[in-house]
Amino acid sequence: MLPFPEVVTTALRARLQVSNAARQAAGDNWQETGLVFTTASGRPVEPSNFRRSFANACDKAGVRKVHFHATRKTCASLLVALDVHPRVAMQILRHSQIAVTMNIYSEVSSEETRKALKRLGQHLSF
Repeated sequence: MLPFPEVVTTALRARLQVSNAARQAAGDNWQETGLVFTTASGRPVEPSNFRRSFANACDKAGVRKVHFHATRKTCASLLVALDVHPRVAMQILRHSQIAVTMNIYSEVSSEETRKALKRLGQHLSF
């Protein structure tokens, strides 16, 4: 099991408070599913409603709208940019093969490529 970053722990604690308030407000209409993210009555969130909610959250945060699944690619690319070892990134993303992490999910920015080539050129200079 992987430990959560502090920001995730904080968000999940806040979500628990929202969920508990919704459970109390729903009373007998609450359906216990064991899910973290539910409707106001405890039922699973429909995918189309989740996509709409995610798009609204992007708007509210002032960030570019992306498909939810693209957040995994963003995570992989950020891990690469932070020089996280590929095996560690693979474990975080729960991929069974490192090729999936490195060839499909992660992208290296053009700026990082330019920096790497510049460093290589400086190292090889006579």
